[in-house]
Amino acid sequence: MEVINTIGRRKTAVARIYIKPGNGNIQVNGKDYKVYFPTETLQTIINQPFAIIGELDKYDINANLVGGGISGQAEALRLAISRALVESNPESKPPIKKEGFLTRDPRMVERKKYGRRKARRRFQFSKR
Repeated sequence: MEVINTIGRRKTAVARIYIKPGNGNIQVNGKDYKVYFPTETLQTIINQPFAIIGELDKYDINANLVGGGISGQAEALRLAISRALVESNPESKPPIKKEGFLTRDPRMVERKKYGRRKARRRFQFSKR
C-alpha cells in the first residue's frame, strides 16, 4: 500500500493527512500528537476510528493542521483519518459510517450582522 492523502474539515479547521503502513506514529505539525493534543479527551477523539476497526498501531500518520481551535482540529483530524482508513480498506466503511465519523459536521459560526453586537445579540435598549 502506498501513501494515502485525505482531508478533513470541522468549523474553520482543516486537516491534511498522509497515512501509510507503520507502527502507530502520529505526527501533527511536526510534533507527536500527545504533545499537540495534551488532554486525554482529544487523544481519544483521534484514536476512535482505529479503535472501531481494531487497527490501533498499524498506520503512521503525518498531519498538517491549520485554522480553528484545538477541539475543531481534533475532530477534523478524526474525519481525515476515517476517510483514509475507508480508502485503504473498503470493508471498514460500515462500522466507521455507523459511528458517524464519515459525516462532515456542517455547523459553522454565524457571521456578525451590522446594527447588532454579535450575530443575533442586539445592543441594549434604553427606553428613557
